Amino acid sequence: MTAPRVERRLAAVLAADVAGYSRLMGVDEEGTLARLKECRRALVDPKIAEHRGRIVKTTGDGMLVEFASAVDAVRCAVEVQSGMTKGNMDVPGAKRIEFRIGIHVGDIIIDDNDIFGDGVNIAARLEGIADAGGICISDDAHRQIRGKTEVAYDDMGHQSLKNISEPMRAWRARPAGETVNPPPEVDRPMLALPDKPSIAVLPFTNMSGDVEQEYFADGMVEDIITALSRMTWLFVIARNSSFTYKGKAVDIKQVGRELGVRYVLEGSVRKAGNKVRITGQLIDASTGLHLWADRFDGSLEDIFDLQDEVTTNVIGAISPKLEQAEIERAKRKPTEKLAAYDYFLRGMANIYQGTKQANLEALQNFQQAISADENFSTAYGMCAYCYVWRKANGWIVDRERETAEAERLARAAARLGTDDPVALSQAGFALAFVVGALDDGTALIDRALVLNTNLAMAWRFSGYVRVFLGDPDLAIDHLERAIRLSPLDPLIFIVQNGIVLAHFFAVRYEEALSWAQRTLRQNPNYVAAIIMAAVSAAMVGRDDEVRKTVGRLHQIDPTSGISNFAHMWPLRRPEDLAAFDSGLRLTGLPE
Repeated sequence: MTAPRVERRLAAVLAADVAGYSRLMGVDEEGTLARLKECRRALVDPKIAEHRGRIVKTTGDGMLVEFASAVDAVRCAVEVQSGMTKGNMDVPGAKRIEFRIGIHVGDIIIDDNDIFGDGVNIAARLEGIADAGGICISDDAHRQIRGKTEVAYDDMGHQSLKNISEPMRAWRARPAGETVNPPPEVDRPMLALPDKPSIAVLPFTNMSGDVEQEYFADGMVEDIITALSRMTWLFVIARNSSFTYKGKAVDIKQVGRELGVRYVLEGSVRKAGNKVRITGQLIDASTGLHLWADRFDGSLEDIFDLQDEVTTNVIGAISPKLEQAEIERAKRKPTEKLAAYDYFLRGMANIYQGTKQANLEALQNFQQAISADENFSTAYGMCAYCYVWRKANGWIVDRERETAEAERLARAAARLGTDDPVALSQAGFALAFVVGALDDGTALIDRALVLNTNLAMAWRFSGYVRVFLGDPDLAIDHLERAIRLSPLDPLIFIVQNGIVLAHFFAVRYEEALSWAQRTLRQNPNYVAAIIMAAVSAAMVGRDDEVRKTVGRLHQIDPTSGISNFAHMWPLRRPEDLAAFDSGLRLTGLPE
């Protein structure tokens, strides 16, 4: 028997919902429902009919509408939003009903008058990133309607939409002539942005109607603010200011202007039985673009553990996003206008490239940052960290001079950054790895973790020094925590190589080789991992693997002798050093 034929067609799909609907219902359930029904009766449904749309289904505060034409869909959306704006003029902000609308043109499946498929899913995801009172359309829809409507479009760039495999370009639609950023209210002046990354954490919306969850949500936000405040490179708005927005429908761009911040973190908490779902999203307030979004599910059996877990996960996720966004911003600035922090960010961009030339450029940029601000502790720390990279990759030329310079920079970073966990951890690892001052280095890293227990970099360094001190199992615990805090870190191959070392010195050579191969899949040119792959393979008699890996090492840098790599790791236990030397001899690398 042949399967029944699936009916498909190309259509413009409009998805809409009410921004902050759960909050509105929590404040005034009957009044909100009555106002929504009146909006639909007087404005929304007539406009859909006028533009030949078909309401496929409604879902409380939302609806799904099919149009034969993208032009009809966009014209309908613009007229609905314009009508809602006029109708809301005399309505208090806390009671306004504002729609978010997403539109996409794509292939849909029709089944019993309902519609399914990516065309529907993408429209729904676009609606989710639209501003309150705004319209977000896909690039496919934009191509079909540009020049055919009295509508202006703002390019939102490529957006990562939830459960959509590839980032999609999106556009913000608005009536022609309407300003993109309306002027701020006169009673709250605009604030200038500080000279470093700035963020406000808004109160998470309690969508449960349960006052106990209100305390839980507020406590979690306070923990996130506290954790962010430990990052000295961040300017964080205090709780008392960010909580003035509690219970209000907010415009993120307006919040950014009123608080003088570039980034805003917002979220919600929803309870269902004994389970709770927390969502969060990080937004660039200057553009409205979403940089990160995720959700966390947990049990209320131990609410404090859940609160700590969410705080840790949020901090670990957004920290690299903030840093990467700032690096990209600095790279776009003209060189003659750079200040200390911009030089620092350019140096960070160089570090992530991982090449010998990029390392030299990073060192120069960090030195420029120090010249612009002689008390910039983190810049001293990153200068010292450049020498860590030089040693790890066999780029050291004058060992005595470069070791002394690394120590000078590390000691300066520790002296100037007594409360700066980033500077302390960088200084500590440079002292431990390059200088061999294991006790001093470990003490600085431990202090950094006291100051900021969510700093993935510090856990990475702590894992390495535990390897050097002869505690490989504790090292693996710390390195796995670094991965958990920053699973998308562009330098994750360094963390993985720490696990290679830990297994090797725990005499688990097969596991060490497996992790070395995993590390090299992340970065095939990472010399430290190539060496460990060769040594681990030699210890288990994998001669073919040894030859292939040694050949790869010579291919990357044929001029480097083993003198650049022998005794690379400052190992405290004699048996660890003997094992490493034995593996090196078996590879045939020593000359």
